[in-house]
Amino acid sequence: LLWQLRMSETDLATRQIGELVIGNLDENGFLEASIEEIAVLAGAEEQSSVSLEAVERALTFVQSFDPPGIACTTLRESLLLQLTALGEEPDSLPCIIVRDHWEVFLKRQFPALAKTLAVPLADLEPVVDTIRSLETHPGRRFSRERTPYVEPDVVIAKIGDEYVIQLNDDGLPRLRISRRYRDFLRQWKSEKSETEAQQYVREKMRSAMWLIKCLDQRQKTIYKVADSIIRQQRDFLDHGVDYLRPMVLRNVADDIGMHESTVSRVVSNKYIHTPRGLFPMKFFFHSGITSTQGEDVSSLVVKKRIRKLVEGEEPLHPLSDSTIVKLLENQNLTIARRTVAKYREELRIPSSTLRKRSRE
Repeated sequence: LLWQLRMSETDLATRQIGELVIGNLDENGFLEASIEEIAVLAGAEEQSSVSLEAVERALTFVQSFDPPGIACTTLRESLLLQLTALGEEPDSLPCIIVRDHWEVFLKRQFPALAKTLAVPLADLEPVVDTIRSLETHPGRRFSRERTPYVEPDVVIAKIGDEYVIQLNDDGLPRLRISRRYRDFLRQWKSEKSETEAQQYVREKMRSAMWLIKCLDQRQKTIYKVADSIIRQQRDFLDHGVDYLRPMVLRNVADDIGMHESTVSRVVSNKYIHTPRGLFPMKFFFHSGITSTQGEDVSSLVVKKRIRKLVEGEEPLHPLSDSTIVKLLENQNLTIARRTVAKYREELRIPSSTLRKRSRE
């Protein structure tokens, strides 16, 4: 943006105010400061008053730069600028919808919108698709933030019929006791009394040994937890998510003979790489639902079945939560309607009413 500004043919005042505008954009390309605030900043730099008209002129100039929709204060304003960049006229249907019927559009009330605009619902669909294709974060692709990459703490590989655990300790420091201080301690053994310096060194030596043992114990605990997960989730590793068993922290804690809080700390922010993919270790800990056949079914499996039912529903006759309950009962799963609603919301699936509106 600064490069475009400095390469443009404009007056010095507009260029200086434009730099202030660009300097007050967030990482998504939206303007965080008001016109009045920029005017005050510009006046402070020039030690003179700057009119709001001059700031608005500079802002409009910056908004003409690439990427389209930059330097706006609202998403609505940004989308209008992007539509203009695509060649849409102010009286075109996409511009009218964004400018005059924004709230109705956000609520996905497309039949009501088509009636208000006096256009067939079928003609409204490509217009809605055009608006949806616009960039909601115009500065996102220029963000300097680096993509975080996950380094698995545990790697599980299948060799023959067995699963082998390998701990990733690349990020752990290689700690050892300095040989110089070990030599000091050996020399001091022959002395009858200890000086204050000798006592200090012995105390720090014990602290260092304790830290090394704690790190070693941490790795052993991670190994035990991973081994317990493998034994309890063997069907998942062999056959996939449909065979994932419900498991809570207490199951693993009882299995390895440790406290539940210890297991919770071990699995927090840890990742495990399996033949089925990379997962947070907390992925394997979730509640279950008892089927009519007496077996416990993981809540993740239930969510997958709900998603599959919704994906296979008739577009104009979406499944209600009560209907999903009955269909799950046919799959030997007894589940309350409020639980279905809870899982549906966690899957970010709209209600049947909203799904119907969006398809009409």
